[in-house]
Amino acid sequence: MRIRPERVANAMRKEIADLLENELRDPGVTGMVSVTDVEVNPDLSMAKVFVSVLAGHGNADTVLTALHRATPFIRHQLARRIGLREMPEIRFYHDTSIERGARVEDLLRRIQEGEAIPDEEE
Repeated sequence: MRIRPERVANAMRKEIADLLENELRDPGVTGMVSVTDVEVNPDLSMAKVFVSVLAGHGNADTVLTALHRATPFIRHQLARRIGLREMPEIRFYHDTSIERGARVEDLLRRIQEGEAIPDEEE
């Protein structure tokens, strides 16, 4: 049954977003950091938290390092807020889907307007 991990993931996403916005005072997590998704494994031992960093509001590596430092605080706060006996281990990952979507949108706009598409810089 997948209902419980999904419920826990949704509760964690909501509470982590609130913690990042209102409680966490780490200068490495400044600007626009959004929790885009949380995936909890079936036995509730591990949670993958995907975050997106708005362009111009910090470096993703710096934000992930700061979130790693803040993980014990975040887990403690989550345990109090969600009420789980055993809080899943939390790992933070950079979610690039918003940046990729913006890039695709920009390319489609350029094609529609007849602009030249630059070669990929990667």
